[in-house]
Amino acid sequence: MSHTLNVRQAQKQKTRRALLDAALELLEGQSLSSLGLREVTRAVGVAPTAFYRHFRSVEDLGVALVEEALGSLHPMIRTIVSATGDGEERITRAIELIAGHVDAHPAHVRFIARERHGGVRSVREAIRDQLALFAEEVGEALAEDPVSAGWSEEDLLMLAQLYVDQMLVTASLFLEVPEGAAEAGTRERVFRVAARRMRLIGIGREHWLEGVGGGV
Repeated sequence: MSHTLNVRQAQKQKTRRALLDAALELLEGQSLSSLGLREVTRAVGVAPTAFYRHFRSVEDLGVALVEEALGSLHPMIRTIVSATGDGEERITRAIELIAGHVDAHPAHVRFIARERHGGVRSVREAIRDQLALFAEEVGEALAEDPVSAGWSEEDLLMLAQLYVDQMLVTASLFLEVPEGAAEAGTRERVFRVAARRMRLIGIGREHWLEGVGGGV
């Protein structure tokens, strides 16, 4: 009996995985709001009724994709904010990690970039909630940095949100790098732009309390 249950569970997980993978592939060229349930089940080769054993709706599947795509980013975020070294070393390391993640998970990155401001409310909210968690993690790490002495919790969260937003922008830029002979040069330009933006945020951080004290 136990063996039969294990086999069924394994098959159920396999079908669920297939539905997620098929949806992600189909979403390479369209938004979630235009994705049909039958389109997904046809790609997997299962009956539409089988879909409901795993997800309540296509929107529910989209939320699962958000959790999968952004949930896997937490270790990378922690690595970035806990990195040691001077400012330039930390910036370089952060951008390298982001570029590597885009190379490894381009479909997930594209899905998040498109659906962050897409037409499916539950998915937008799921992305927003995950990004809020990232900002909290980054804010907690920033609070431990001596440079943050005297910062309010509100300002640290604002700074953390700037860093998280810039990480997403950087990922989107790497995602758009064309394949072919021009790839190396374009990636280098993206790297330089991302580094300059991160550097600008860092400079603002160093002088923020001066500005606040001066009434800015």
